[in-house]
Amino acid sequence: MNFRQVTAPLPPQSCLRRFGADSLARAGTLAHPSVAAATPLPSAITATPLPSAITATPLPFAITAIPLPSAITFLGQFSDPVHGGFWMGLIYYLKIAVALGVAAIPEGLPAVITLCLALGTRKMVKRNAIVRKLPSVETLGCTTVICSDKTGTLTTNQMTVVAMAYPGTKADGLVEHTVTGTSYEPWGEVESLAELGPGVLDLAKVCSLSNQAVIQYKEGKFTRIGEPTEAALKVLVEKMGNPNVSKPSKDQPELACSAVNDHFAKEYPRNAILEFSRDRKSMSTLCGYQPAAKTSTGRTTRGSVGSGSNQLFVKGAPESVLERCTQVRLASGETAPLTPAQRKKILDFNAKMAARPLRCLAMAIREDVEDLATYDGPNHPAHKKLTDPDKFAELEKDLVFVGICGIKDPARPEVAPAIADCKTAGIRVIMITGDTRPTAEAIAREIGIFGPKESITGRSFTGHEFFEFPTEKQVEMLTKNRLSMVFSRTEPADKQQLVKILRQAGEVPAMTGDGVNDAPALKQAAIGIAMGIAGTEVAKEASDMVLADDNFATIVAAVEASPPPPPSSPLP
Repeated sequence: MNFRQVTAPLPPQSCLRRFGADSLARAGTLAHPSVAAATPLPSAITATPLPSAITATPLPFAITAIPLPSAITFLGQFSDPVHGGFWMGLIYYLKIAVALGVAAIPEGLPAVITLCLALGTRKMVKRNAIVRKLPSVETLGCTTVICSDKTGTLTTNQMTVVAMAYPGTKADGLVEHTVTGTSYEPWGEVESLAELGPGVLDLAKVCSLSNQAVIQYKEGKFTRIGEPTEAALKVLVEKMGNPNVSKPSKDQPELACSAVNDHFAKEYPRNAILEFSRDRKSMSTLCGYQPAAKTSTGRTTRGSVGSGSNQLFVKGAPESVLERCTQVRLASGETAPLTPAQRKKILDFNAKMAARPLRCLAMAIREDVEDLATYDGPNHPAHKKLTDPDKFAELEKDLVFVGICGIKDPARPEVAPAIADCKTAGIRVIMITGDTRPTAEAIAREIGIFGPKESITGRSFTGHEFFEFPTEKQVEMLTKNRLSMVFSRTEPADKQQLVKILRQAGEVPAMTGDGVNDAPALKQAAIGIAMGIAGTEVAKEASDMVLADDNFATIVAAVEASPPPPPSSPLP
């Protein structure tokens, strides 16, 4: 490792100087600001040492360092009659001094800086870090804080349902089963599940129908199309099975990956999707109504009518979904009322699952969707209800709770050593995630952001909780101890606000992001880092660097790839 051991807390502006930045900065101390402006380092990153040193008005130094010795040397010549007097002689030699000072500026400085940064980009590419903007090479080496997403960056993003729970004989008496198997292979089972009763069957329906992912078998392996969380639920449905579907053998992997899900899709055709939103923290599908048969011209066949009735299948964050549930579906298929006390017990059960750590999703059904029961497309009279996403929460009400699924997203094995390297180098790591607080804290302990028994008082917050504090208190909590932190249940806007506070406090923050909503935070960070695999094009365009493998360790490796600072260069 090229990192230098740091044994004491570093001041806010401290950083690891990379790519010989100190040497270049010293070379630039004789440069005029106009020369610095011609270099490839814009004012947007003036918080980093190299551009700050270059633009630190070095011309006065040159004008004073050279004229003073000149004045002493030629003092006796000022009164030479050839100059026409003392003051004219002074002006004459002053012009010579200024000329000598300007001549001292190295004309090749911009080219040297550009070449050094370009060599840095080549090193980073070998570490799967693609630099989009040349100044980012120097900025990354001076990073003091790395703000990182959890899913896919600190973890593998290979989701697997490892536990499922549903109400047994009473509303708050959840029965939990362990689910075997890994990745997206449908081989595995739900342990101790003797039969698929009506209540458990409803849980399987929601997992399958409130879902847009597809599992397929190609080139000898099972792969997903869609979100990894939804893909994990589709795999769970295949493991649960269905009494009306024959289970394919391992010799039929093409059928085994979707047999049960295809059965549910045929039995409950999807007529509408209520997309996920961060406000209500849930998504749902309207499924069940079979539209009347139509001719090739699009007209309904005479005498034919639709069949079945739509139901709303909902999945989302347990605290959000349960808040809108008024009943529960027992294992026997009976429906029982849900009291506030029972709701709290279910949430306590969910908190224990989340602390393992598991990413938990609650499943629910709304069976009476009123005039949407026969909805079959945009021409339906009730279509207006589905055109305003802000009103989707009004449709996802009076729900029947059917169960919880616990999804495991293993931490990347190389992340823990990378975080240890960051601590050695004096770089803080701030994990920002939309998961629940117990899940986030458990993952943080697993990968080394928090120690196994370390106190995390004042270091773990939900987004809502943190931004309820006054601004002065927010700055104090982010900067007072210079320790790694965790923020859970955050919104994209929270990322931007955190970056703003860090920059105002004198930090040099790097921010990772993959979604369209992450673009403002990526732009505001000293260096925005987009995900090359899961990232959207908008996020990549807003970023300074792209991770080809979506891996947190790549960020640390990119910093490590640069040469260490000169031993004689003290940290500020």
